[in-house]
Amino acid sequence: MVHSNTANETISERVDTLLASMTLKEKVGQVNQKLYGWEVYRKTDTGYELTKKFKEHVQFGEGIGVLYGLFRSDPWSAVNYENGITENQSAEVANMIQQYVKEHTRLGIPVLLSEESSHGHQGLDSMITPVNLGVGATWNPELHEELMAAVAEEIRAKGAHLALVSTLDILRDPRWGRSEECFSEDPYLTSRLTEAVIKGIQGEESDSIPAGKMIAVLKHFAAQGNGLGGKNAAPASIGERELREIHLPPMVAAIQSGALACMAAYNEIDGIPCHSNGYLLNHILREEFGFKGAVMADGCALDNLVQLTQSHEKAAALALENGVDISLWDDVFTKLEKAIETGLVSEERLNDAVRRVLTLKFKMGLFEQPYVEEIEPQNMKQKENINLESARQSIVLLKNEGILPLKKNVEKIAVIGPNADAIYNQLGDYTPFQREGSVITVLKGISSLAKEAEVTYERGCGIRSANSEEMEKAVRLARSSDVAIVVLGGSSARNFDAQFDLNGAVVNTTGEEEMDCGENVDVADLELGGEQLQLLQKVMETGTPTVVVLIQGRPHAIPWIAEHVPAVLSAWYPGQMGGQAIAEVLFGEINPSGRLPVSIPRSSMQLPVFYNYKEGGYKKDYFDMTGQSLYPFGYGLSYTEFTYENLRAARKTISSDQLLAGEKFTISVEVTNNGKYDGYDVIQLYLKGKGSSITRRVKELKGFKKVWLSVGETKIVVFEMGMEELQVFNSQNKYRLEPGSFEIEVGNPVDFLSDTLKIH
Repeated sequence: MVHSNTANETISERVDTLLASMTLKEKVGQVNQKLYGWEVYRKTDTGYELTKKFKEHVQFGEGIGVLYGLFRSDPWSAVNYENGITENQSAEVANMIQQYVKEHTRLGIPVLLSEESSHGHQGLDSMITPVNLGVGATWNPELHEELMAAVAEEIRAKGAHLALVSTLDILRDPRWGRSEECFSEDPYLTSRLTEAVIKGIQGEESDSIPAGKMIAVLKHFAAQGNGLGGKNAAPASIGERELREIHLPPMVAAIQSGALACMAAYNEIDGIPCHSNGYLLNHILREEFGFKGAVMADGCALDNLVQLTQSHEKAAALALENGVDISLWDDVFTKLEKAIETGLVSEERLNDAVRRVLTLKFKMGLFEQPYVEEIEPQNMKQKENINLESARQSIVLLKNEGILPLKKNVEKIAVIGPNADAIYNQLGDYTPFQREGSVITVLKGISSLAKEAEVTYERGCGIRSANSEEMEKAVRLARSSDVAIVVLGGSSARNFDAQFDLNGAVVNTTGEEEMDCGENVDVADLELGGEQLQLLQKVMETGTPTVVVLIQGRPHAIPWIAEHVPAVLSAWYPGQMGGQAIAEVLFGEINPSGRLPVSIPRSSMQLPVFYNYKEGGYKKDYFDMTGQSLYPFGYGLSYTEFTYENLRAARKTISSDQLLAGEKFTISVEVTNNGKYDGYDVIQLYLKGKGSSITRRVKELKGFKKVWLSVGETKIVVFEMGMEELQVFNSQNKYRLEPGSFEIEVGNPVDFLSDTLKIH
């Protein structure tokens, strides 16, 4: 073994020393992530054993670069509590793998273990958090950094090193099944939350990853949220300006925060798949943006390149040459040795990729300590509190005609609907199997909080299925109750009856499936599925006061609900603590503070309805329907009333040179809580460009602050806007500050103050 550390030797020097001693076979082994993690072990009566398949793959590359999903649990992997790895057994199995590789390879290079972490770890006994769309609704990066730190600590204690986490996808078409994995339809909000992910998972930028931290692999680069027709992995038919204005800012923010890894996206951009797009991965990402980290392929995506090259070896060369460093499950990168030997790609290109992989291993300290110590369980109550607070702040109050908060003395509460007591329906896609009692549903949350009331439940219908007897029982229950809480929405819950593709995506969905969201589950119609609306209408006909709670992975079109129901909450997929958070909001123990991270359409026929569309002389409305969203981006009500006064700019004019030198516009506003409840407000700052070499967007988010205000309290909230917020990708395809005036709006979509500033 040749990876000992000499005094004062840098990571770069250690990597080069190790690389110089490696054979071509060993290098190819380091960039392959071929195995499904659940294939490498077998649970026995006495513990765990490593499989023949694992040992053969170690022999193939004289080591393993990265191993995916050792701890993954879900219907696709078919890993559950009977055959999987529980939290208290994780370190043991992770150490078995490291020990085998150390003892059975020439160099003994440790393995990077990568794990799905889109809303908590997709492993048994893990904390499952609100999905990204819910996190986006919190508008609270500081809270999300805390949540991600808790997630990282949990996964690292199990022995893993890479957290695969969705942050980069911008939601431009909510028909897309992976809408739940997006923070927002907006690049600024998404960028701030992406920074929070990096800081929470990795810690402050450093030569080494601190104890309890790990490396974030950011998904997906780039523009996957702009798929044609809202279809999964479909082409992104956009130009470079749309790419740079909307889809690249989160990655820029991530790089500035110390990002060490990202995952390429399935889609193509203007005819070039992201996995073979050298302009995207080498020129923009590495040369222009200065990214030094590793690029991982998405699952089986490199095999898709064979249709371009008609050869696995040529596909391997194409991906490596154009910036991909690490494979995922594909056959293509296993052919790299032959591709290099036949001159399709240079060994130096492979060396670049291996350097990046080895750098991650050195930064994780794996050469000094490849094993994870079995540690005491973490403070579960502290983790639960962070998770609960995230769920609370993710809930958006869309409508309230005085029915909320509910009075504590209500005697009989009917809890109705397909998402009222279905644990997996409130957790989202990429969710592991759950232990009994690990999830608080809405029914359980209401029952625990309203102890003096009689709380009764009927499902009424499924997400897509229904029978008349179920519906009749629910209607009878509503008729005999003082209030009805109807919990509707969608489901990303996978089941054992589904068929899965090689990359885990569902392939056999039909209109009758209960799963109507999640990876590869795209819809044409954003109305609620099945007979959910009919159930609600029948409940409303009883005359019982009704509240609708939407548990969903995408914004559904709800025009009838918005018009007829007196109170509506959107809770997204709120995670394990979601039912408690929803109950607390319903009864006024928590003042709702969520704001929409995505516009809610009236109909799929309007799409797109994102708020930051391009200004211009075209007609915005249709002949038969308005072009405006039902509820706009940034919208959300409270139980209290916030007012804004005294919008001021310290300077109304700054020169381009001053902005280039680091000076900024400073803007302040006074915010007062004039209502009867303490609570959070989210003060938003938008820019409206008045003149430019390009068509500007009608408005662009450029700042926000989430502020707690007690009843009667006034606070001064200050924003700064500098070069980064004010530059444009101009008509010469350069990032530049352009002289001219622009309008700012400060407040929220219900109440804005405005002013005009100028760059000269």
